[in-house]
Parts: sequence; C-alpha cells; structure tokens
Amino acid sequence: MDNKMALVPYDYSAVWGLQKFHKSSSVYHFANHTIQIKQNWRQLGVAAVVWDAAVVLCTYLEMGSIDLQGHSVIELGAGTGLLGIVATLLGAHVTITDREATLEFLKSNVQANLPPDFQPRAVVKELTWGRNLGNFSPGKFDFILGADIIYLEDTFADLLQTLEHLCSEHTVILLSCRIRYERDQNFLGMLKGRFSVCEVHYDPSKDVHVFKAQKSIHKEDF
Repeated sequence: MDNKMALVPYDYSAVWGLQKFHKSSSVYHFANHTIQIKQNWRQLGVAAVVWDAAVVLCTYLEMGSIDLQGHSVIELGAGTGLLGIVATLLGAHVTITDREATLEFLKSNVQANLPPDFQPRAVVKELTWGRNLGNFSPGKFDFILGADIIYLEDTFADLLQTLEHLCSEHTVILLSCRIRYERDQNFLGMLKGRFSVCEVHYDPSKDVHVFKAQKSIHKEDF
C-alpha cells in the first residue's frame, strides 16, 4: 500500500497547536449531537486527525446554506470521518470514502458516533482516487465533499479524474482548504479548467476557504 497520502511533508512549524493532533480524541458539537472523534497520528499520520478545514466545512453545512436532507453525498479522503458523520446527521445518505489502510479506523468513528437510526444512512467504502472508479456509479451523487484533500500535488490529476467521474450536471462539489502553497493555487486553476468554481465561505479565524464547483454547463448559475 502506498502510504504517501498519509505521510505528507507539511511544514509543521507553521501549524498552530500541533499538540492537539497527538490527542487520542477530540470532541465536537454539530447537528444537536456531541461527536467524539478518535485520532491516531502516530500510526496513520495526517489521515487520522481532525483538521480545521473539516470543522469549517461542517460549520458551513450546519449553517443551512446547503440542504442535505434526503440527498446523496460522497465524501472523499474522509480521514477521521467527522465531515461524513455530520452530513449524515444533517439528513443525507452518505458514502464515506478513503484508502484501504484507513478504513477500519474510519469505520470505528462512524459507528461510534451515529445513533442506530442513522447508521443505515452511512456506508464506508474504499476509494483511492483514479482507481477502480467503476465501483462508483457516474453521476450518482448530489454532493461531493472534501476537506483539506488538495495537499499532495502527485494526486491532483487522479483527484480531478475522480471528481469528473462522480459528477453529473447537477452535482455540487464543496471543498474546504487553506491556501498554503503555490501548489494549492495550481490545483484551483486545474479545477477551474474543468468546473465552474466560486468561493462560498471563508473563516478568517482558521484561514479556511470553502469552494463550490459544478460542471461548467452551470456557469450561469454562479
């Protein structure tokens, strides 16, 4: 298994509060629920801690600008599962995905934080970008969610291929991220070459942006 997506060369000296990633769990409050997320930095690296981009996108969803009730959602690069859990609690039917190496960890968080009546609405599946995309029906999803998933330049082409495969003309992509490096701007440029993209939210306290993207036929709607 290629672990490069988990072991990422961040400039950790620039990350505020790095010690929080070494905690075994973090607690959040969304959708009238208390959510306790297990973390495992030591074994799984950045894939197994909650990043600010996930918290900001959860907050944006809870604000109600996007109605998830009854809609089909897929989360890419789910990591701890916080974002997919919140989307499920907000009424969506969610496919929560990541690489095989993280799935047991991801499943444990999802199962621990969804009440029994919500459990059938969430499924955890393996998805490595650009591979075996035939396991996912093209255009099935109303929303695609991703929090802090554009950090590794080697994955950009595969991520774009995956987004294009999953999208129909009505699908809305929501991506949250910090703009840390030139590579982040490069990805946004690549994304704008294939989708209509606009910024819909910014949290100045965490310096996190939320971008909305749709297939370019929808440019008149932006």
